[in-house]
Amino acid sequence: MSTLLQIDEPAASPRVPPSLRAFLEMGFRPLYLAGTGWALLAVALWIFAPQLLQGPLAGVAWHAHEMMWGYVATIAVGFLMTAGANWTGVNPMPRAVLLAACVLWLLARIGLLGHGPAWFWLGFGAEAAFFLLAALAMARSVYGTRNRRNYAVPLLLLGLGGSDVLYLLAALGGDYGLLMQRFNAGLLVMAVIALLVSRRVIPFFAMRAVPGLQIPMHEKSSWVQLIAGTLAVLFGLLQWSGPQALALAVAGTQPLWQLWSWQPRAVRRKPLLWILYLGYAGLGLGLLTAAAQAAGTPLRSAVHVHVIAMAGFSVLIIGMVTRTALGHLGRPLATDRSMVTSYGLVLAAVLLRLAALHPTVVSGLLLQGAALCWIGAFALYLWRFFPWMIRPRPDQPPPVVTLTAGRKK
Repeated sequence: MSTLLQIDEPAASPRVPPSLRAFLEMGFRPLYLAGTGWALLAVALWIFAPQLLQGPLAGVAWHAHEMMWGYVATIAVGFLMTAGANWTGVNPMPRAVLLAACVLWLLARIGLLGHGPAWFWLGFGAEAAFFLLAALAMARSVYGTRNRRNYAVPLLLLGLGGSDVLYLLAALGGDYGLLMQRFNAGLLVMAVIALLVSRRVIPFFAMRAVPGLQIPMHEKSSWVQLIAGTLAVLFGLLQWSGPQALALAVAGTQPLWQLWSWQPRAVRRKPLLWILYLGYAGLGLGLLTAAAQAAGTPLRSAVHVHVIAMAGFSVLIIGMVTRTALGHLGRPLATDRSMVTSYGLVLAAVLLRLAALHPTVVSGLLLQGAALCWIGAFALYLWRFFPWMIRPRPDQPPPVVTLTAGRKK
């Protein structure tokens, strides 16, 4: 009769090596790293080496595009591909599909940074294919499982990719007015996605983290947000300023009203939560700023863009990529000093960048200070999370080594 011996893991087990299989396990792993890494590099190029941005998509057009679709939208896709698996029980992007998406994303960044028409069309095609693949992957997961609550998500991803394509074509044509119209369309589509996601997950995270906390989910008002945001995109494309201002005002008021009912005082000692609350408030304020501008208030066009994109999206992002990554990586849901410091640096970057929008003798210094805070924030995130992202979860069972009849199996 053979004897079975199980050899226990030693108390101090060796460091688990990186694993491509683990890295491609879910969408958040490569896409969070890609999006945050690109946020760091793109701002460094724009502020400290703008002379390198001389391709068909050059200067401010490149900067706006890469921050919107190369950074913010990439993080959104990573989140949605991961959340979709929880919503439906079906991973929208299995490993092979996720690898293809990452290759397309990388080709898009290289092509749109390159010089000459051939590079531009490489980036254009890869970018369009990336968002189409994401929309189809989410559609397979959502529609295939009849997950009616999320039927709008694949359409929003199509809208995000469609606005990207229209933006790139406008940039190639050199029509600045059309370029800004299409950029604003993409910005608002992304805002609708952020509202949809945040309104669901922030209350869920808060109630799990704070014992006894009960806050409303605002299911009905989410439809108001979705409809108002969609109408704001449509009215913007039609250049109907008055109706767009009204739709934006409704979409922007909802987050602030919801946030008040979420008992913000209860989360003031929870960095993983208060950073999300601040980002949601910033998104609401950004939409109200856009409403004021559409209504004729004399504001620089860059003001509403930076309030939405930085005070809204970016503050939400640094919170989301921390909280969701910790959860899905099997790590304790607690911040360390590096994470809280990254939050502070993002908030400092927001304040400095908004201050730099008003021309003064120190605007250049404020802009550079904002860039350095931004770079530091995402460098800290990558320093902390990169080693975890490329390795299996620590709570996965270790391999069992057995000996049967004196022979290793």
